[in-house]
Amino acid sequence: MRYIVAFILLIPVLLAGQTQSSLLFNWDDPTIIGSNAYNNAYNEIWGVVANNKEFAVIGSTKGTHFIDVTDVTTAYEVTAGFVVPGEAGGGIIHRDFHDYGCYLYAVADEGLGSTLQVINYSDLPNSTTVVYSDNSIIRRSHNIFVDTANAVLYAIGSDRPGVQYIPVMTISLADPENPTLISDFNAIQGQTLSGAHDIYVRDGIAYINIGNNGFVIADFANPANPQLMGHLGSYPQQGYNHSGWLSDDGNYYYLADETHNRDLKVLDVSDPSNIQVVGFFDTGGSSTTSIPHNVLIRGNYMYVSYYYDGVQVYDISNPAVPVRHAYYDTYLGPDAAGFKGVWGVFPYLPSGNIIASDMETGLYVFGKEDPAITGAFPTHSAAGNCGVVLSNDNLLTQSSITVFPQPAYNILNVTIEEELNDALEIALYDITGRLIQSFDPIDLNGNHHEIQLKLSEIGAGMYVLELKGSYFIQSKKIILE
Repeated sequence: MRYIVAFILLIPVLLAGQTQSSLLFNWDDPTIIGSNAYNNAYNEIWGVVANNKEFAVIGSTKGTHFIDVTDVTTAYEVTAGFVVPGEAGGGIIHRDFHDYGCYLYAVADEGLGSTLQVINYSDLPNSTTVVYSDNSIIRRSHNIFVDTANAVLYAIGSDRPGVQYIPVMTISLADPENPTLISDFNAIQGQTLSGAHDIYVRDGIAYINIGNNGFVIADFANPANPQLMGHLGSYPQQGYNHSGWLSDDGNYYYLADETHNRDLKVLDVSDPSNIQVVGFFDTGGSSTTSIPHNVLIRGNYMYVSYYYDGVQVYDISNPAVPVRHAYYDTYLGPDAAGFKGVWGVFPYLPSGNIIASDMETGLYVFGKEDPAITGAFPTHSAAGNCGVVLSNDNLLTQSSITVFPQPAYNILNVTIEEELNDALEIALYDITGRLIQSFDPIDLNGNHHEIQLKLSEIGAGMYVLELKGSYFIQSKKIILE
């Protein structure tokens, strides 16, 4: 492996108030073979937290790598360099990841033998375990996103044996180790989803990038029967509608067209039936081959992977007018009409450090740009600090939970044999991931807990009971009669 650690911060380079971000660490394995298409050894980046440690997740043509980046002076690839291979083997140009409930969901966009993988990472840095790998729901998929509030995974541009192309797919994660297909969608109320490339979802509202067919907003409160809210079919500087992210207040969406020499756009989405482009911004350079890829937001800062222009950070304190704040260019070659440089960026580690993936030179870790980050866990995932409950260093495990009677009618009893000092949230979902009933939070203090739940009038069938604390989430299948 090749490791580069910056023990001192780089001297800032001042450009009209912007600074070069502080490079802290670079990981690159020169034995990984680049693809034939773009010579990229690496692709998507993600991040997870387990056992009080921060980990970067980076995809390569070889598989999925976990890098412990808690202390950049001793950062390393965990489990003795073990990589989680995809079922299709090597040579994969494009992988994608998202986490939920101490599980990493992984897909690939190539290979007839590919699958949807579910990787339990709660034992990091010691090990990871593939608990699910199957192609019956997803064989190949371009992008995935998890609406953590509703335990629904969205898959974009997918296929499975017998079905060649599925623009948008909804999958229940009510039982995180056993994903369940909800439905496939080619269109919503007559609006085509053909060309769907990426998606952002918050509390059941989906913002869908559909390539050359523009941009769609839809209500997936019922993930089996979405409702169309708005469509933007044409707009200034239109290109390949690739990806984007929603502002914290929900009024603005920042759109990246993956087309050379196209600006990023600010969309006013406060009225989904009347989507407006209200602003444009870029890197401030003069290159005609500059091209953005992915956009993510944390707090008052937006983080963009910008291929040839590297990682770009924007201050969005005024959400309608992003201001370029910092940058770091990982690609030293000349700009061109292809795809090289930074693929992805991830700003959600508790430390505030920024991790990014360069297609050719691997993982980069930069110092935080947002001074407001103090180590708190962001809300992008339902996992938090997997493997421990910070109050007492214990994990709520499946084996410590008993639910009875089975089947149940109007009363459900839950017994937990575990030392816990936490507020427990309990919710009941059907097998499509739709919330059926939520219960008042319960304060737990001690090592033996007996809880009685009164069920509303619910039809007979199989359901999933979810128990969620500050740093854990567990689910139990139950039968109601």
